Amino acid sequence: MSGPDPGFRPLTLTELLQDGPLADIEVHGPVGAAVPVTAVRIVDRLAALDEVRPRSAVVLTAGAAAAAWTVEMALRKAWEQAAACVVVSREAGLPGSVAELAGRLGIPFLVVPGDPLDAAVRIASAVARPEAGRTALIAGAARQIAGAGIRPARLLSALHAVLPATSVALTGPAGELLAGRAGALDPTDRTARVTVEVAGPGGEPLAVLTARFRARPAGWEATVREVLGLAVAPLTAWAATERLAAERDGRHASGLLAELLARYTGDTAAEPDGARRDPGERRAPAGNERQSPGADAPRDVLEGPTGDERQALGRAEPNPPETDAADPLLAAAVALGWPLRGPFVVHAVRPFGPAAPDSGPPGPETGPLLAARWARAGTGAGPLIAYEGVWVAWESVADPDGAGRDPLARAERQLRAACSEPGLPAPSAGAVAGPVASLGGLGQALADAVTAVGVARPGTVVRADRIGPAQLLTALPREALRAPARALLAPLLAVDRDGSLLRTLAVLLDVGGAPSVAAARLGVHRNTVSARLERLRALGCDPDDPGLRLPLHLACRVQLDATEPEMPEDQAEPPEGEPAG
Repeated sequence: MSGPDPGFRPLTLTELLQDGPLADIEVHGPVGAAVPVTAVRIVDRLAALDEVRPRSAVVLTAGAAAAAWTVEMALRKAWEQAAACVVVSREAGLPGSVAELAGRLGIPFLVVPGDPLDAAVRIASAVARPEAGRTALIAGAARQIAGAGIRPARLLSALHAVLPATSVALTGPAGELLAGRAGALDPTDRTARVTVEVAGPGGEPLAVLTARFRARPAGWEATVREVLGLAVAPLTAWAATERLAAERDGRHASGLLAELLARYTGDTAAEPDGARRDPGERRAPAGNERQSPGADAPRDVLEGPTGDERQALGRAEPNPPETDAADPLLAAAVALGWPLRGPFVVHAVRPFGPAAPDSGPPGPETGPLLAARWARAGTGAGPLIAYEGVWVAWESVADPDGAGRDPLARAERQLRAACSEPGLPAPSAGAVAGPVASLGGLGQALADAVTAVGVARPGTVVRADRIGPAQLLTALPREALRAPARALLAPLLAVDRDGSLLRTLAVLLDVGGAPSVAAARLGVHRNTVSARLERLRALGCDPDDPGLRLPLHLACRVQLDATEPEMPEDQAEPPEGEPAG
């Protein structure tokens, strides 16, 4: 004689109601109870109630339900015998006191139309084939989700409609509530949680679906996970649609960035799930934080539905969604792939040519091409956004206080490689700024990056925290200064055949006239620099002369820019982890 199937999982009362074998029923008592239903017992006389096995659905015939007191007796006996539920016909015309007793006893009480024996047959069929009922639930969920489209709010409403007594939330990578019910994020006693990752169009983490419900028999979590999985593809399609729209019209992303900065700028303690809100507005609880009850707080379905909702659940109708704590602005940012959890490092790219955003949105060809090349470069930052006449993006980085780590140095190397990417629509310069701890500092970091990239030359990348005289001087109008610079340096240029005197003069001016520091920058002996300094003074180019220092510095930079388009080696930044020279 074979034993029970170890993989068998009995049908629960919640599944029985949701799968719809009982049409147009009224449900009283704890409809969210995860009570397994393992058998059906038809009761035509009260004495038979003593023989009811635990977890049985008790179906009262017309004779057994002839009076209110007999039904109340059946409810009490069912409670004593740990029955799953009691079923009666609507034609019995029972008073409301019977439903109240069911609520007090905690016994689900189902009122069905027509002959109760027909209901008994349908229940027995579902109990005998529990997987058929679950398959029906999955199929119904697929239909609901397919009809909901790709918008998160509608998809979460569909999930609430097909998952009874369950709260579902969609959160971004930083934990911010994008859609659904905040109660799904609030850990409470005697509840279980199921999470499903949602990937973005490029396979990157986009969001997380979280469902929370009271603990139920083993296997229900798998059903919930399968239902949540049906919403993954539409959510990925939602993000892809938003990104395509942003690529077609750069003003959409630029406007969204302006709105994000307007909300968070100056709020240095702001976290992505803690946006500044009106005093009466709630947010999703973070971590183990419990949400305090209040008169204005929406009731979570886990606390128990009202009488109207019980009847709606029995008819498998949608439960009303709770989305008042969700943030559409953060949802749009997540869809576009913008990092929302700090610390942040900002990248700025300034194309020299038709790909520059300048005074308006990029052209229909150069903008998407630049964005595509940027995505292929793999900088780790989000997508490019037109901002203040340049392109900007930012990335979440590891703790900048980590030992020996300089997030700007890594970002600088990656951005330099991106600016050298073959096939860019125009030569580009770059800049990096930060790190900043949260969205509250993002606006200042963007401003620093925009300022820094404004003084960078094509093919170079500068750090906003290391802008020196060389970078500032190269931001001046070099074409207008080129002739005066050659006139001022004419005696030096006439004898400087290899350019060593010009480079030595420029470096001496950069380091404040210190020969030893200049020698280290140039990679020559200190005596060599001293000898060249004497020659420079003899030619009328004394770097220690206060009246000549600024004109000579300007002239050197303009002349070096004309003869050495790439950044001189003596201006290269030190390797990561070493101090600036």
